[in-house]
Amino acid sequence: MAAPVTGNPVLARWQRLSGSAFGRWLFARAVAHRAPYFATIAPRFHELRPGLCRASMRKRRRVENHIRTVHALAMGNLVELVAGLVTEVTIPADMRWIPRGMTIEYLKKAATDVSATARLDKVGWSGAENIGVLVGVHDTGGVEVVRAVVTMYVSPRPGRGATGARDQGARDSNA
Repeated sequence: MAAPVTGNPVLARWQRLSGSAFGRWLFARAVAHRAPYFATIAPRFHELRPGLCRASMRKRRRVENHIRTVHALAMGNLVELVAGLVTEVTIPADMRWIPRGMTIEYLKKAATDVSATARLDKVGWSGAENIGVLVGVHDTGGVEVVRAVVTMYVSPRPGRGATGARDQGARDSNA
């Protein structure tokens, strides 16, 4: 399991709010406020800690495709959301991240609500690197409908030494 991250404001907010249904709803609203596109899937968060993020979305008309199953890209949105949050609460405070790519397999049609679990078991962060965040999406029957790896570029925050400035330029030219 990943080592605990101290001083992470997202994790602190989750820990403060996750004890009630209203608090979890409020946390989801705060995430969607920060990144408005995620509001389109109305995520529900179930677990968030270093190394793990679990969230779900209801199957409703807004996320359906023409055959009345959950749209593939709505599930892709959920995948990116959980991958981003697990990365945020797992990396050290002096590091930052940005999605670099995603490999996603749509294994089966999702005819029910879906739940995504992202795992990031890395420890020992140092310089800039690409890391893979594994994500599985399951329907309410436990059937895996999507499997993905989200590549995150993790690097030192600017102002944290010479490598931070160099990494910023590399990220800007490659993102």
